[in-house]
Amino acid sequence: MTAEANPGFTLSQRLALAVFPRVVWALLWVVGLTWRFEVIAEEGVTPVLFGEKPGPEIYCFWHQCVLPCTIYFRRSQAVILISRSFDGELITRILKLFGFGAVRGSSSRGSREGLMGLKKIIESGRTAIFTADGPRGPIYRTKMGPIKLAQMTGAPIGCFHLEPERAWTMRSWDRFLVPKPFTRICVSWAQWTRVPTDLPVEEFEPRRAELNAAIERARLRALAHFGKAAQ
Repeated sequence: MTAEANPGFTLSQRLALAVFPRVVWALLWVVGLTWRFEVIAEEGVTPVLFGEKPGPEIYCFWHQCVLPCTIYFRRSQAVILISRSFDGELITRILKLFGFGAVRGSSSRGSREGLMGLKKIIESGRTAIFTADGPRGPIYRTKMGPIKLAQMTGAPIGCFHLEPERAWTMRSWDRFLVPKPFTRICVSWAQWTRVPTDLPVEEFEPRRAELNAAIERARLRALAHFGKAAQ
């Protein structure tokens, strides 16, 4: 979707779409070059390292660590589910500059269309990404989308968190993290969540809770890596 293809955008929004993504891309690219990633993982987990190109997998992380994830996975050619809102259009354009693809939809609108789009991505051998508690929260509570997609495709779900040692925390619902220049960033991986393709619908919720717990373990381990208290 482009701004020109969506008559719902105002003139000011179209101007923002023309300028803002490239400004953010340039700033994030320069600052991201100063970040130092440190990878940790739960026992038995093989993490995906910076620069590696993953396969047909599903990745989940909390919305607050979008910025460091953008840099860490910029060579993955992964595809992310993004809402159809104006904010979603801005994010889509920024991510495309970093080499990511986008499927438009959300947990509230266009959810089936979005899942079917990601299903095709998995079937093509690429990676699908969810900001598990996005786009509006509640914070640290994953939606059902990743479980449904895993059940549809048989793809495993990778659970991780990227925690900056030093960052600005925004006053937003997700406590959005903006890592400071030259900071260390902990990339914390938890156990993968696997969903059988024949899993009945009534058992989706326990798997969602399992996924939620895994992402939270990754977050808490990342905080502990830098000696931070749980938040």
